[in-house]
Parts: sequence; C-alpha cells; structure tokens
Amino acid sequence: MARALAERTRRAAGLSLVEVMAVLAILAVVAAVALPIYRGYALRALRTSAQAELLRCAQGMERHAGRTGSYAGAADADGDGAADADTGAIAANVCIVAADAYRLTVAVADARRFVLQATPAVGGGAAGDGTLAIDSVGARRWDRNADGDFDDAGEDSWRW
Repeated sequence: MARALAERTRRAAGLSLVEVMAVLAILAVVAAVALPIYRGYALRALRTSAQAELLRCAQGMERHAGRTGSYAGAADADGDGAADADTGAIAANVCIVAADAYRLTVAVADARRFVLQATPAVGGGAAGDGTLAIDSVGARRWDRNADGDFDDAGEDSWRW
C-alpha cells in the first residue's frame, strides 16, 4: 500500500517530456494565428490615428486660409514651428501633430487648394502601410500598395 502511494506521488510531481512538448506545440500554433491578427489590428489603429490627425490638420488649414486668405505658407521649413513655406512639415501654428507612426506634411498648398499627406515613418509600426492623403475638397486617398501614387483601384478612399 505504501509503495503504491509513493508511486502515485512521484508521478503527480511533474510533467513528462511528451506533455511539455504537446503544450509547446499548442502554444506555437496559437501564437502563429494570433500574432498576425494582432498586427493587423495594431496597424489599423495607427492608420485610424493618422486619419484623425489628417482631418484635424485639414481643419487647421481651413483656419489658416481664413486668417491669411490662402492655403499657402502653412508648412514649417526651418523647424521653428511657425508657418514659413508652402510644402513640408505642417507648422505647429496650423496643427500640432501627435501621431508618431506617420509623418504629416503639406504636399501641395497654394491660394486655392491644399493636399496633406501622412507617410508611414521609417522603421515605425506602420512602415509599408502606404501614404494617406486628404485635400481641400475633402477627397481622401490611401496608397494601399505603397507604390508612390494614388492611381490604382481602391485607392480613392480610406476604407479597408
């Protein structure tokens, strides 16, 4: 009797190598499925944040045009935060950019129109996701395949 009890106690003390390998295999399969899904959701969250920043900065461009009578001169060429150029980084007095996964710039600005772009930051969480853009008439574009243009099918909206 004592021998049988000792044998059961010894077996209950640990896991066999086969059991450990089975658990590791299950965890590997779960990770292989879950990580790409998580990456997709994280990328979508970064893209949505950049879209919100573009909309907010488009409002800033409208305020800038209301003050100056033109969309021109809303970029910051020398890095001091003040608007002093037509293209480049968005000036802080037009819009303060909080997104760090994308770099927001004024791509086109003149008396009658503007185009703002959000380009994924190099090495950031959205790298390779493609550039987002909004213009003065509210047209939204997304270079889904990151080929440098908005001419492909399905790139005339932000929908995914």
